[in-house]
Amino acid sequence: MNPVFADLPTSVFEVMSRLARETGAINLGQGFPDDPGPADIRARGAEALRDGFNQYPPMMGLPALRRAIAAHYAHHQGLILDPETEVMVTSGATEALAGALLALIEPGDEVVLFEPLYDAYLPLVRRAGGVPRIVTLRPPAFRLDAEALAEAFSARTRVVLLNNPLNPSATLFGAEDLALLAGFCQRFDAVAVCDEVWEHVVFDGRHHQSLIALPGMRERTVKIGSAGKIFSLTGWKVGFVMAEARLMRGLAKAHQYLTFTTPPNLQEAVAYGLAREDAYFTGMRRDFARARDRLAAGLGALGVTVLPSQATYFLNIDIADLGWGDDVAFCEALVRRHGVAAIPVSAFYAASPVRNLVRLCFAKADATLDTALERMSVLARRAA
Repeated sequence: MNPVFADLPTSVFEVMSRLARETGAINLGQGFPDDPGPADIRARGAEALRDGFNQYPPMMGLPALRRAIAAHYAHHQGLILDPETEVMVTSGATEALAGALLALIEPGDEVVLFEPLYDAYLPLVRRAGGVPRIVTLRPPAFRLDAEALAEAFSARTRVVLLNNPLNPSATLFGAEDLALLAGFCQRFDAVAVCDEVWEHVVFDGRHHQSLIALPGMRERTVKIGSAGKIFSLTGWKVGFVMAEARLMRGLAKAHQYLTFTTPPNLQEAVAYGLAREDAYFTGMRRDFARARDRLAAGLGALGVTVLPSQATYFLNIDIADLGWGDDVAFCEALVRRHGVAAIPVSAFYAASPVRNLVRLCFAKADATLDTALERMSVLARRAA
């Protein structure tokens, strides 16, 4: 077995979800909503499956979906993309990430990553032969730092992997951070792979800006999006890749030998969904923000310190105030003794883990959140 994968532990998400199933706990760990997703988009997918074409669609994706992706980002982010040469459909954003890293990295190339990071990043970089150079971001702001970037970048830097908005910190990199990173990418001739799956799930009037839109970054950025996150259909696994045509030719070859294509009925449904009116997207953000505020207010009433959540389905709590110094032990106790599954944020670190933060998913029904708060109140009372 290849040691890059064989030596990996079981994902913390799988561990906590399994414990939730075994114990009957409320699962605020893995990031998926209670809601089944928009009824009209699901209906369009069912109709396309029943009455549509179910053989191999084009490797790059259905033309209708590629046009819809280009139109969507032109409308929402002001990006001008050629659907024929600069847009590709993948079987989820993780496949898009894997394909991009395999296409761009040669053995020995250095890759700059930012922790906390999605758990797939490191094994994918290492399997591609890349050498990780990790920049540690610190709570509560999780901002980029010029000195840390200067230490991470070198003449051997080939790729920078950025997650924006950032999971698990629930923060959004703004114009200053992006301009700083863009400068380093240009100075060291690096390609930025931007995991932007949470781009629509931003709150309090914030607006996501893509690195690809910055001056000098159009020809050196791979932008990755996710229909699963946009439409709360996480099981559909429909991803988008956008890049300048020269880059896309290499990305497409990697995709061709990974999954080749994606179910056509899901592509038809996503194409329909991307053209939905703005009210859908503003309503989605409003509903998630309301759930965030409900959970945050309930935790605050228990005396729990809640970090700001600017984006994603998540918020983080500081367990130091509850008398805990080990987030893994806290999450084990929380799920086994109190019936709530959460994720230790240290699982998102490789070099310098933070041990006092725990991530909770608020994309749940009110009753689910309220029951979880009642169960967590025992911990808060003991800490007091």
